[in-house]
Amino acid sequence: MKLLSLVIITIISIAVSGQTRVTYEEVALQASGISWVHDNGRSDTRHLPETCGGGGLFFDYNNDGWIDIYFVNGGPSDFYLPKTPSKNALYRNNGDGTFTDVADKAGVACGQMGQFGMGAAAADFDGDGWQDLYVTNYGQNVLFRNKGDGTFADVTEQAGVGAPNWTTCATWFDYDNDGKLDLFASSFVQYSAKGSIFCGDNRMGKRYYCIPRVFKPRPSFLFHNEGNGKFTDVSKSSGIANSLGKSFGAVATDINNDGLMDLFVANDTVANFLFVNKGGGKFEEIGLPAGVAYSDSGSPRSGMGVDAADFDGDGWQDLFVANIDQELFSLYRNEKDLTFSDQPGEIAQATRLLSGWGLKFFDYDNDGDVDLFLANGHPDDMVETQVSKVKYAEPLLLFENNNGKFKNISAQSGDVFAKDFPARGMSVGDYDNDGDLDLLVINNGAAPLLLKNNGGNKNNWVGLQLVATKSNPGAVGAIITWTANSVKRQRLKTSGGSFLASHDPREILGLGPASKLDSLEIKWPSGKVDKLTNVPINSYVKIVEGEGTAKSVAGTAKK
Repeated sequence: MKLLSLVIITIISIAVSGQTRVTYEEVALQASGISWVHDNGRSDTRHLPETCGGGGLFFDYNNDGWIDIYFVNGGPSDFYLPKTPSKNALYRNNGDGTFTDVADKAGVACGQMGQFGMGAAAADFDGDGWQDLYVTNYGQNVLFRNKGDGTFADVTEQAGVGAPNWTTCATWFDYDNDGKLDLFASSFVQYSAKGSIFCGDNRMGKRYYCIPRVFKPRPSFLFHNEGNGKFTDVSKSSGIANSLGKSFGAVATDINNDGLMDLFVANDTVANFLFVNKGGGKFEEIGLPAGVAYSDSGSPRSGMGVDAADFDGDGWQDLFVANIDQELFSLYRNEKDLTFSDQPGEIAQATRLLSGWGLKFFDYDNDGDVDLFLANGHPDDMVETQVSKVKYAEPLLLFENNNGKFKNISAQSGDVFAKDFPARGMSVGDYDNDGDLDLLVINNGAAPLLLKNNGGNKNNWVGLQLVATKSNPGAVGAIITWTANSVKRQRLKTSGGSFLASHDPREILGLGPASKLDSLEIKWPSGKVDKLTNVPINSYVKIVEGEGTAKSVAGTAKK
């Protein structure tokens, strides 16, 4: 009788929820054609760059409408010489669930001396309609210009964006609203093999990884796009270089709704930065008065991955930063006066023993509000011999947004959430064009994860491909407003976020059970406003700035 009652209660619960649970399925890499494995160069010498990679991203390099994958690998450096070539991989999406590595043919395999890879960021920096690629390294960074014929050209020297020493995350955004994408690159600590510090047990001569606290901070880079294939280093004149940090994740967003894109930057063992865009090419760092620099107790933390979104639907951008175990992750609610309050809720307890890297706000179930995914893993593979209850490989986490509060639904969201991984970079994108967002997780020193979203497209949706004519090519900073079933929602198109990654540039608008999109408005960074009606649902549409029409895009996998 008790069992029957339990079954009845379960059936009623499912009926009340009114929807099938969305799950993430771990794609079999061998069947998909993905054979790449991250090489972290791990050695007994314990060099710090070994702990941080790798990165990667979803982007459509050949404009065929199918999202491709780029992986960033370790490589030759002053502390590591691979026995076999260690290369980056560019996997062309074949449109049938399989991928083919074309990195060598495309000219983006890297692997030269001084290219121990960290992450990458894709964007159309020259406005020719093709996604270019910026690769960050311990060493010198590389800018690849997409030639539009399946190959890329290394234009780093010409562009002037090499940013030597050690760069982690990169973010493309238009900070001065001149219609061209500028580039921010996060600088990590001052490091070299010759100047490495011994950390460990002196008596036994056993090395451990040094914590970043013992290394000197560095200024990050801001490059202004001059529109002629060249960039000007404005790090000092903009005020960005005035703040020395140990910077990892970065996201471009607008925290005060003034139409100028700001930067939130996570730092490891020093204060986080919140660079407010003051206009005129100047930034002011306000992390401390804004309440996002330190923990509530006033201590610097080990900030790694970050993101921004309006998770509570009040029209103001909120922030998130992941830290190392015992430090707690922070969900910063925007108080609308250039200050934030840390309100992690259920996230705090779930992440107390975890270290977070790749993360992203996105709508996993197409109900219209943003949820949160976290990719975790401790940086030190020896941590289990030194600390109890903390593991090197850690679980992934998925939190569902319920009226502005996040609930941990990992246990209900697929078998992959019961496993542990040494996760680092993470990218979000719809690689199978079925209208729900899939995930790419890059594991340190291991094979990556490709996670397919099963069920997110049971709710209706509209996919947007925004094509700018006066605004920046990525439409970064555009405000998207849509109404369905009399429910009005709004989204700012941010840039960057997560860790060592960028994301599918398309936007998917969740409609929930609504059978049509009542209205859609795009406020472009240029100030131009396009209002659209009769937009087809459950497909991708192209919207060109100033035309006010939505044109269907071929290649969408129908429901």
